[in-house]
Amino acid sequence: MSRSSSVVIVSPALADANNGNWRTARRWEELIGRDHRVRITKQWPDADAGSDGAMLALHARRSADAILAWSRAHPGRGLAVVLTGTDLYQDLATSAEAQRSVDLAQRLVVLQECAPDALAPEHRGKARVVYQSTAAIPPLPRPGDHLQAVMVGHLRQVKTPQTLFEAARLLRDHGDIRLVHIGDAAGETALAEAARATARDCPQYRWLGGLPHGDTLDWIRSSHLLVHTSALEGGAHVLMEAVRCGTPVLASRVAGNVGMLGSAYDGYFPHGDAQALARLLQACRDGQAAEDPAAGRLAHLGAQCALRAPLFDAGAERSALLNLLQELESPT
Repeated sequence: MSRSSSVVIVSPALADANNGNWRTARRWEELIGRDHRVRITKQWPDADAGSDGAMLALHARRSADAILAWSRAHPGRGLAVVLTGTDLYQDLATSAEAQRSVDLAQRLVVLQECAPDALAPEHRGKARVVYQSTAAIPPLPRPGDHLQAVMVGHLRQVKTPQTLFEAARLLRDHGDIRLVHIGDAAGETALAEAARATARDCPQYRWLGGLPHGDTLDWIRSSHLLVHTSALEGGAHVLMEAVRCGTPVLASRVAGNVGMLGSAYDGYFPHGDAQALARLLQACRDGQAAEDPAAGRLAHLGAQCALRAPLFDAGAERSALLNLLQELESPT
């Protein structure tokens, strides 16, 4: 691709939203900007469309109009569609627009290694895994007299916070296991009330509501574990943040989490199984309090996560994106 042509990143959200889509688009602009001219837009075509040589479109359904317009203007070339968890595990089964976008793309970008399995067999050959990246940050001092686990996620049904609420009740007599929950209620009145009731009944559980990202990251860095209970994920950014700052994870065994942490990881529990989560928390606390903590479950999970950490390095993400763009020049 010549320097006179641009890579256009189509994002359903721009800087004013400051959400995951925008942050991904902005990070990619920075990562490949040394090698290509890059611009970000919400709609395509626009006034600068004539100089675009390749398109990276975030979301098969939400960017469907731009994807269709590109395929008409540049049939059979230069188009990569980035598939989110919603695309993979919801929209592709029900949305004709999402299905059309996948058909039209020369390459499909997925964010974790299990994602190609969710595609129809005829599309899997177009899939390329591009792990997102985040900076490696050292952990902060952690409590020595108890296990501290933090969960980060808005109170939404897809995040299944009920699993954490139930685990807190199962562990209510275990004062040496403390649970911190960060995330806005996001209009979910019933879940907010359930969080308040859990905090009232279980002194070792705290719901802090939404916090600025820096404060949230400090909680992750100062906790022994991150808990992630979601029903559906495309490749949760909070998992890589935990891994990159040395905090091991207890996660629901769903494809999006397994694709991030690996099939051999020993920190999974069945989705929605609060008893299994409570047992894992207790096993981690038992190992932490043992005579040789290095031989315990918590240390074992930390070592497993450390092996995955290089996947989430910015250099690896940049190389994957540059390889993708090279393929888009001659996708066959």
